[in-house]
Amino acid sequence: MSKSVKTYSGKRLNVTYEVERCMHAAECVNSGLRSVFDNTTRPWVQPDGAEAAAVMAVIDRCPSGALKYQLHDLPQSSPETNRITPLPNSALGVRGEIKLHDESGEIAEQTQRLTLCRCGQSKNKPYCDYSHHAAGFSDDGVLGQAKLDAHFDDCTGPLAVHPIKDGPLKIEGKLSVYKADNTQRMFGNKVFLCRCGQSKNKPFCDGSHSAAGFKSNDE
Repeated sequence: MSKSVKTYSGKRLNVTYEVERCMHAAECVNSGLRSVFDNTTRPWVQPDGAEAAAVMAVIDRCPSGALKYQLHDLPQSSPETNRITPLPNSALGVRGEIKLHDESGEIAEQTQRLTLCRCGQSKNKPYCDYSHHAAGFSDDGVLGQAKLDAHFDDCTGPLAVHPIKDGPLKIEGKLSVYKADNTQRMFGNKVFLCRCGQSKNKPFCDGSHSAAGFKSNDE
């Protein structure tokens, strides 16, 4: 889980960009806020190019959490509802009060947004690094079968993400799993999600990683 973080300082807030974590969703450069996010210039992020609220709104749409902000006089925005979405032909989008662990069980990161590899090809596991594009990964983000029948009026609180060595992602906490088009959702307290790309019951793990010889040793 290597990190290369660049910081862009402004008068009201600082913006950080974690290069390896970017999945190229382009929410920033396609936001219309070219005075702040313009990848044809250097530096490509200009935090003072717009009102702080506008900059924050764009960064909050970054699915991977590669972009973050820190206001000089206020803390980061409050945690979101714990939500997992298999993005079409792409990564697992995770939002909430996330505690990402490494394979030894230690907390590697605490954040509110992640995109996690589910094609099995990322060179920066467990993060998505856009390898699904070159690999031709195909899945439309529907929900397979799972024993998730809980319901929470308040789906918040700590969400623990555990990448299992050579296996799936185990996620624990009050959680919701949404179909990509938002027409279906499930609630539960624990779920095992495929990250080898081979499950026949995506986004859930069905044990296919064993037969596929999936390895997570580049984490």
